[in-house]
Amino acid sequence: MTADFSTVLIDGPWRHGFVSANGTRFHVAEAGPEDGPLVVLLHSFPQFWWTWRHQLEALGAAGYRAVALDLRGTGASDKPPLGYDVLTRTRDVAGVVRSLGASSATIVGHGLGAHVAWSMPSLQPAVTESVVALACPHPARMHRRLRAVLTPHVARYLALVQLPSVPERQLRDGLAGRIVADGSVVARSSDELATYDSAMQVPFAAHNALEPLRWIVRSAPRIDGRRFLSVVRRPIAVPTMLVHGAQDPFLRADGIELDAAALCRDFRFEMIDGVGHFPHEEAPERVTALLLEHLGRL
Repeated sequence: MTADFSTVLIDGPWRHGFVSANGTRFHVAEAGPEDGPLVVLLHSFPQFWWTWRHQLEALGAAGYRAVALDLRGTGASDKPPLGYDVLTRTRDVAGVVRSLGASSATIVGHGLGAHVAWSMPSLQPAVTESVVALACPHPARMHRRLRAVLTPHVARYLALVQLPSVPERQLRDGLAGRIVADGSVVARSSDELATYDSAMQVPFAAHNALEPLRWIVRSAPRIDGRRFLSVVRRPIAVPTMLVHGAQDPFLRADGIELDAAALCRDFRFEMIDGVGHFPHEEAPERVTALLLEHLGRL
């Protein structure tokens, strides 16, 4: 069964729109005044813009222009066959910021979206005002290698992702909801899980959602992967914050902040007890409060 991309245009206290950037059309869900400070929210795998529903409403009510983006290949955004490396994805985000009429923005990301957010100060410094990362260590891999951070649970998922066709088929058959449930400590409703499963029914969404994960693993021994690491190991001057769930089943909490603390001149680390890999959904009020504190300092 397939679904039209309109199935992910879920109604709520936000506005749906489309912007062109980097040769691609992107879907955005937006809340708050159009002249407010811009905050761009980047989702992870296997999710889409809706994962930020709690923060969209709260940030908009606080006077910020909160924009949740469907990254390239997901949700209602275009699904081109190429461009799932981090460099292209940071160009996408920078182009969206400019297409929205802003010169810079705070970039907030979760998981794979945070991987992009961490890379923005190095790759797109002109548009990056500050960075907030959830459930994702800085990608520099200086103090902690990727294998040391991953738990065996998520390592099995990463191995599955490298296979051709099989993970796409499983995503269309309900794997997205199972991953979200497995990564959460707080119980998730069946409606929430079904929403993520339905987004994978959009044509080409399952395949393209997997491509960034494949790039991270496969680029490691290649020259593009080594160049990426050399670039993101530069010092970061903008304010940054890392938020992590103390019971994250996918990423080990011990030492997860080391690389960010070493590279960021203005760095804050917050560990939230009682939540797993999706703190913005499992403890939305706490994460929103941290975001507002961070934004209030700028």
